[in-house]
Amino acid sequence: MSRYVFKLPDLGEGTVEAEIVTWHVKPGEEVSEDDVLVEVMTEKAAVEVPAPVSGRIVATTGQPGDRVAVGAELVVLETASSAAAAGTGAEPAPTRINGASGNGHSLPAAPPPRSESSEGDGAHALAEADPQRRVLTSPAIRRKAKQAGIDLRQVAGSGPQGRIVRQDFEAYAAARSAGRSASPAAVTRLPTARPAPAQRPSGGTEEIKVIGIRRLIAQRMSDAKRNIPHFSYVEEVDLTELESLRRHLNTKLEPGAPALTYLPFLALALVRVLEDFPQCNAHYDAERGVIVRYSAVHLGIATQTPDGLKVPVVRDVQLRSLWDVAAEMRRVTDAARANKATREELAGSTLTLTSLGKLGGIASTPIINAPEVSIIGINRAVERPVVVGGAIAVRRMMNLSSSFDHRFVDGYDAAAMIQALKERIEHPATIFVA
Repeated sequence: MSRYVFKLPDLGEGTVEAEIVTWHVKPGEEVSEDDVLVEVMTEKAAVEVPAPVSGRIVATTGQPGDRVAVGAELVVLETASSAAAAGTGAEPAPTRINGASGNGHSLPAAPPPRSESSEGDGAHALAEADPQRRVLTSPAIRRKAKQAGIDLRQVAGSGPQGRIVRQDFEAYAAARSAGRSASPAAVTRLPTARPAPAQRPSGGTEEIKVIGIRRLIAQRMSDAKRNIPHFSYVEEVDLTELESLRRHLNTKLEPGAPALTYLPFLALALVRVLEDFPQCNAHYDAERGVIVRYSAVHLGIATQTPDGLKVPVVRDVQLRSLWDVAAEMRRVTDAARANKATREELAGSTLTLTSLGKLGGIASTPIINAPEVSIIGINRAVERPVVVGGAIAVRRMMNLSSSFDHRFVDGYDAAAMIQALKERIEHPATIFVA
């Protein structure tokens, strides 16, 4: 046995330190190569740090919220000599079999043969034979099992010494899910009485440490409001014609294809408008004291995720079709919600579009996503009576809420830009012509 000191690796893009968000292991636990050790937060994104070798965790450095410098000691593992050799670049022992890496490159050992009579209740027998037995698996699988409510003692492991590998867990979870959906008892079973909710003491408090992406959001929002003089402008827009076009195009979709929303139309309208208002598609580089105007439109899409607000980017909107913009919006926002967006997909926007959907309300005052100088917010669309040509008519109306950095975008130009955007939206054919 030997000790392997794992230091925080270089996470790229000039990162010099990272904040610990969540430990997935603790001293005394066994891990396999590529198991997730810890989730850290850089100034760009959350990053899961995998184990470089297999072994037992001896010590970890830092608590959630602490910062660790790149190159500083992060984890100490106790490894077999072959694992230590692998960590220094030597070839791993040929007999080492590990299917818990999750990358599909490792193959599990062949499972022991089972007779037909034991096939149906073998897993249950595992749990009842020794309810105190120690389950061998990775922290990642333990976490998934906890989230799914699966007792790992009921999963037959095919790895060395009965270790549960990824394929074992996925096969058991799939069989368990299929069994539940097919079982008539699961449909007819009456629910048991729910326990009374726990009583909280009057006047109690709860302290929640602000770490990870929530800390980063708080820091950036504070910096934006403190340093940027916001000029906010709200304009009413008639969506009736755009809604008619949107509905027509959605009838042409293939079955199962996602419907078009207003966002891709608005994105293409912005491309046309920004040609006349380049000062709104820009960054302010405070360190150099210069405004950087962009000819390309890299549109940030403010997206609410389980981890907080993220802004994935649709790049080069000016080169894309309506359908391409819609598909790319779905792709990057889905990746952000699933915590699978890359750092490149979460950086580099030149202007941000934000929408609260059905919760949009009448108006909002969006905060600029620095170093950008503009942000456009979409509010709720509703049908209501308005005066059109001297007569009352029911039209589909929505407010556009916008904010601009008043140091570099004059109020007149901000209002003119939104008015030009309004004209494109109210006459949607102009979105697709120069």
